[in-house]
Amino acid sequence: MTAKSATTLSVALIHCPVVNKNKEIISSAFTNLDIHDIARAAKTYGVDKYYIVSPHQDQLALLTELLDHWLNGYGARYNPARKQALSLIQLEKTLEDVIAGITKDHGEQPIRVATSAIQRENNLSYKELRTKLRARQPVLLLLGTAHGLAPEVVEKSDYTLQPIDGGTGYNHLSVRSAAAIMLDRLLAD
Repeated sequence: MTAKSATTLSVALIHCPVVNKNKEIISSAFTNLDIHDIARAAKTYGVDKYYIVSPHQDQLALLTELLDHWLNGYGARYNPARKQALSLIQLEKTLEDVIAGITKDHGEQPIRVATSAIQRENNLSYKELRTKLRARQPVLLLLGTAHGLAPEVVEKSDYTLQPIDGGTGYNHLSVRSAAAIMLDRLLAD
């Protein structure tokens, strides 16, 4: 089996601004499962970078300590596969910082694609987004924690990816499960 080349797809896990179940704008805390599982899926599918976004210095310091364990400490020696996956992570304080980094790396701004469990007017199908990725356009897939991205993030996006529909009428996947499904639909051969 040959190694899959990296794509122009980056993923950003947004912790602020997101909404809670009452649709209030909040900041959410990191969860260890989201950090590890999304990194593993991103590595599996050849994602360019996995950004974790929060403006809170205490949260970023905690995550930096955790990543140091897996990238440089005992965890790196104990589990080299996890080290490979977590090496995709880049911490940023704002979505604007993420966009600036991708623009610098690729020479053009990324197409910003929000994700949501809600059907929206500017929905982009998986097929349409795959076409953009095959054209080597930089794409930034925005994932929301808590109960999803804040309206301001969705409004600043170029598109919203069509919701995942399991056919049951229930649609409240964990962000790590949704990320894995989306990456498979977008990047699997």
